[in-house]
Amino acid sequence: MRRSPPVFLLLALAPAAFAPAASAQTNPLWTQEKVKNYLPHMTVPEVRDFLARSDMVLIPVAALEQHGNHLPVGTDYLNGVEQAKLVAQRADVLVAPILLPGQSPYHMGFEGTITLPSPLIQEVYVEAVKSLIAHGFKRFLIMNAHGGNRAITTFIVDRINQETAGIAVDLGAVSGPFRDRNRMASVPRPPPDELDRHGGTPETSSSLYLMPTLVDMDAAVPAEVAMPAHLEAMLPDVLAGDPTALAVFLAEGLKDESTGKGTSSIEMSSTGVWGTRDPTEATLERGRIATEVFVDAAVAFIERWNELRPSGS
Repeated sequence: MRRSPPVFLLLALAPAAFAPAASAQTNPLWTQEKVKNYLPHMTVPEVRDFLARSDMVLIPVAALEQHGNHLPVGTDYLNGVEQAKLVAQRADVLVAPILLPGQSPYHMGFEGTITLPSPLIQEVYVEAVKSLIAHGFKRFLIMNAHGGNRAITTFIVDRINQETAGIAVDLGAVSGPFRDRNRMASVPRPPPDELDRHGGTPETSSSLYLMPTLVDMDAAVPAEVAMPAHLEAMLPDVLAGDPTALAVFLAEGLKDESTGKGTSSIEMSSTGVWGTRDPTEATLERGRIATEVFVDAAVAFIERWNELRPSGS
């Protein structure tokens, strides 16, 4: 007959059998460090302390859309938030991301893209700003991180100024006069003799600096690009810097397939990149300088705004 182990032995073994191992690890996927002035990382007391110093919020307006074979779908969101964080380390502004997706109907031919209509995007951002105003925030820097949101950003800024007690500016526009044009001109880059826009070397360079572990340069290949004949004909003037040609070109280029213009990304590009330049020509150095020039300009504007209208005034 088999005997049960003595009670004292069961008691001695219980801690080892049922207690968590002392060396147990936390979530193996967690890699984030707490970032200063980044709202998702802050506690309520930290937000309260921030409000005692500043009433300014930086809100990136981003997108969730295809970026070719080598950049992630979240490129605009991730790059925008990272730039905003860098600004907030040097200027006392709160970084408050609101939405991942933006307006991207012309990229829907590629898997992973999520697009929202303009009125909905505006409503979400304006309502979010109203929440922040209720807590005591007053000034808002709206930072467009996706070219297709340009008109939406303008509407958001105007609606905040017209419909709420808040004061808003488009950070891209107001930081322009503070940008170091000479330093930008020194950025190593290939000559501008090819179309090089969405997902091309500028965006790839910035991504190499801002989120290097998410860039797959082994998958980067030149896109095969085709476009309507009249756009092809005006391309040399666009590349030469003719502002009228550029305005007309962009008025038709990269538009929803349902418009019938034949310029959605799936209709024009084999990879989704809107450009023929090889993305492998992108460089981390170019991305670093472009980021630093933007951050310097943003901080300079914020400092000037604080001079003109100190927090709480």
